[in-house]
Amino acid sequence: MFYVCQIFFYPKENLTASLLCSLSPAIFSGEKKSGHKFAIVTTFFGSFIWYNNNHMRMWAFWRRVQYGSGFLVFWSLFAVFVYYSIYYQAPNCFDNLQNGDEAGVDCDGSCIRMCATSVIPPNLLWAESFKVNEGQYNAVAYVENLNKTASAEVLRYTFKLMSGEKVIAVRSGETIFPPDGTYPIFEGRMLTENMEVPTKTIIELEPITVWQPATIGRDQFRVLDYRLVDTDTRPRLTARVENSELTNADKVEVVTTIFNSAGKPLTASQTFVDDFIARTTRDVVFTWPSSIAKTVRSCDVPSDIMLVLDRSGSMAADGGNPPEPLNSVKRVAMSFVDQVNKNTQIGFLSYATNPSSPIEQSLDSDLSNTKEAIESVVMGKDGVQYTNMGEAIASAQAELISDRHRPDARKVIIFMTDGDVTRPVNPETGQADRQYAANFANAKATEAKDQNTLIYSIGFGDFLSEENDSVVRDVSLIQGLASGPEYYFSAPTIKELEQVYKNIAVGICEEGPARVDVLTKTSTNFTPLR
Repeated sequence: MFYVCQIFFYPKENLTASLLCSLSPAIFSGEKKSGHKFAIVTTFFGSFIWYNNNHMRMWAFWRRVQYGSGFLVFWSLFAVFVYYSIYYQAPNCFDNLQNGDEAGVDCDGSCIRMCATSVIPPNLLWAESFKVNEGQYNAVAYVENLNKTASAEVLRYTFKLMSGEKVIAVRSGETIFPPDGTYPIFEGRMLTENMEVPTKTIIELEPITVWQPATIGRDQFRVLDYRLVDTDTRPRLTARVENSELTNADKVEVVTTIFNSAGKPLTASQTFVDDFIARTTRDVVFTWPSSIAKTVRSCDVPSDIMLVLDRSGSMAADGGNPPEPLNSVKRVAMSFVDQVNKNTQIGFLSYATNPSSPIEQSLDSDLSNTKEAIESVVMGKDGVQYTNMGEAIASAQAELISDRHRPDARKVIIFMTDGDVTRPVNPETGQADRQYAANFANAKATEAKDQNTLIYSIGFGDFLSEENDSVVRDVSLIQGLASGPEYYFSAPTIKELEQVYKNIAVGICEEGPARVDVLTKTSTNFTPLR
């Protein structure tokens, strides 16, 4: 009787394996045997124990070796086939392993995806927020991609609007990041907590995890021309944009930002173009919900100005004929008319107990008419001339919102007074009431400012040199009429008043054109990951 025992051990363990297997003949035959002979054969596939209780025949032995080897080869090949068919995966660019010729996990080498360690991270240039309405702001950031071909389909970010150290608005999002250029990130109409005004804008950029090549960057689109109109009513900027490449572009994000002559961003708007055909041009239109005429201070934007002059009794306090200081103030005002930008309309009115009615000069581009109207002003002859600031501001604002106002012009009131407000009288008592008159003036100024009118206020007279509660009260009122602290001026003397009007003439608009950026983003030319 012959027995073959196959043992899968390394050759050095053959002796132990043989001893363990030597009992198998007795087990198989069902009887205890001892003293049997055996031979150990070692092959690549394992060790074989051959037993012979009688006489060893070598040809039978080698036949059994061949059968055993064939058996092992068959099942080994079968096991390999099953492994490769079901379990084995060849190295690829999506297995979350660094294998093959990859320089990192699933990046570089033969993979489309680029390793983050081999690219320059985004460079933040600036972040700002721009008022849209009360408590609503557009947030914009410019981010630079210094890589010539590396782009990202997902750049995650978080905008934070701050008031001091307090966060008053937060919004997160994601955008695309094309190569080789500066690109805007835009979030519109962010609502601030309790309608607070942000003092600082922050953007936090998350590290980009997936970079990929792009065949075309910033050169795909060109801005041929633009036109900004109706800046004070329904602001609209129309840009003529060309797709200069041979490929169509889909879902193109376009953002425009307007800067002043010093490069400071002033306002921004966003729109989208769904299908931009190759080698064509499109008119891309941007709009704003309210006036930007005050914001864009370039002299390219025209101005409609109402000059408002005090002719109350105190303006003749120095005597003379014609009376002073009124005569000198008229001369300074006429000098102002000569200094303004040519693209300006100026109207004029004077006031005392009441504003002139009709006003001396409506808005007019022929500034010689305005100068004649200023020259014609005389002191009132119908009794004591009081000071009615509120009605004067209301009359000036009425002219600025009349049909003579140009829709693309900024509205400006330059308001001068030399003393305390005393009119109108309190309708409940029929008596002069300084606090009522002051509240009335503030209310009319607020109405004008709410209609996007810029108010400059000038306190004139030597009373400003005094230090008492009455002067502090008057100065506080005149300051409050202005659009902000920087729009209030004090001029105790005629010489100082001259300089104030010169400063205003220069400050109403900035020389040099505004810079308008129109920037595009699309992922059309990003190389797909595969």
